Amino acid sequence: MAENTADKEARKLAKEAEKAAAKAKKERIKQSKPKKEGNAFSRAGSGIKKFWKDFTGTCKKVVWPSGKQVLKSSCVVLVSIIVVGAVIFGFDTGINALFEQGAKFASSLGEKNAATEATTAATEATTAESGTSATDAETTAADAENTTAAAESTTAE
Repeated sequence: MAENTADKEARKLAKEAEKAAAKAKKERIKQSKPKKEGNAFSRAGSGIKKFWKDFTGTCKKVVWPSGKQVLKSSCVVLVSIIVVGAVIFGFDTGINALFEQGAKFASSLGEKNAATEATTAATEATTAESGTSATDAETTAADAENTTAAAESTTAE
């Protein structure tokens, strides 16, 4: 039992020591902060004055380029813009031509497929009307496709 009370007292003393340390820390922080003198307007005025003084000091440290340096830099920028613009124009023109060729190719394939379907449908219709055999109809369809292909190749040339 004596040990329990001793432990309790030790814990109590440790808590009090922590509180005292925290209080001392707060006091040190409070003392390290400068006290504000004057009202808000006078503090703002002195802040503006300090800002302007720092600003003018920084402007004096700036090294301004000469007229020749400005002209050279401007020319470099203009030439860079022209080169990049030309490259982008070239890519755009090439891609546009590529898409146009693709569209022409796709439309020619569509026309070829439409012609094939039309001849196949016509052949099937004639075979149904005439009652010819399936092999005769296939031969007629193949002849029609060959004729269509020959006509397209002469048209393409």
